[in-house]
Amino acid sequence: MPSNRPTALLTETGAPADAPTDRIDVRSLGPPKPLKQTLERLADLDDDTVLVQFNDRAPRHLYPKLDDRGYDFESVETDDATVTVIWRR
Repeated sequence: MPSNRPTALLTETGAPADAPTDRIDVRSLGPPKPLKQTLERLADLDDDTVLVQFNDRAPRHLYPKLDDRGYDFESVETDDATVTVIWRR
């Protein structure tokens, strides 16, 4: 699935498909920048916006922080990225 179609990825997750989306691509960043930038972006978004993060690996250290902050999330593997869809519970 092409990484330029984040809305298509929403159908593979439990995220609200009709919500506004924002995307962040952290594939070129080394740790801990992907985690930090993703959490900063979430803090700036409205609660109804779904964030679609493109990473070169599953963001395992991000998952507990999302859970602690009241977000649901699912990761989907594509040919060129691990895509994590994040939304407010």
